[in-house]
Amino acid sequence: MMFLRKSQDRGYADHGWLKSFHSFSFAGYHDPKFMGWGNLRVINEDRVAAGMGFGKHGHRNMEIISYVLSGELAHEDSMGNVKGIPPGDIQRMSAGTGVTHSEFNHAKDQTTHFLQIWIEPNLLEIEPSYEQVSVPQVEKEGKLRLVASPDGRDNSVKIHADANVYAGLFNGSQSASFALDKNRKAYAHLIRGELKINGQQLNAGDALLIENESTLNIEGGIDAEVLIFDLSH
Repeated sequence: MMFLRKSQDRGYADHGWLKSFHSFSFAGYHDPKFMGWGNLRVINEDRVAAGMGFGKHGHRNMEIISYVLSGELAHEDSMGNVKGIPPGDIQRMSAGTGVTHSEFNHAKDQTTHFLQIWIEPNLLEIEPSYEQVSVPQVEKEGKLRLVASPDGRDNSVKIHADANVYAGLFNGSQSASFALDKNRKAYAHLIRGELKINGQQLNAGDALLIENESTLNIEGGIDAEVLIFDLSH
């Protein structure tokens, strides 16, 4: 089963300095049909205006991933981390017993465009932690590159959750096949471009909610960047 969620059907919030699309219910956007998928709880596509950002705020018992698409995200947290997150880096913060952080776009003339992803943990009340890994573009071209996993294998960030996250870039004749466990769920989010998954056409911002499928066949990319989530129920 694959359900296509079109980009324009997502929730949307315009705060002036922040423009955000919500794939699942978040803050002022609530849709009981889209509260998450498996243990994937949030995908927000955020655009932060130059010189603006999120002030200090708290999180607890959530695995939070930032995936920067353009611009740069400045991160500071109560664990003492002061980091810049450029495109190509994967950032993971395990909130555990509680952490506060801020995220800003310090550029004077450039919007920061990034995905904020929350995955429900399988371990609660752990000590908060932070990790950031750089993934060269060549490692994602024409294939799915693991970027987050429970064991941190293959230079992915380690998340305390039963989920694996893959990123891929597809253009022209590039294609890939991805095996799925029918007892698990999967989710595909097309960040940009155009792509076909199992014959289904996706455009930027579209997503597929997937279950009871054994294989994903990825092809027909036009400057496509995609995230594939392998999720528990």
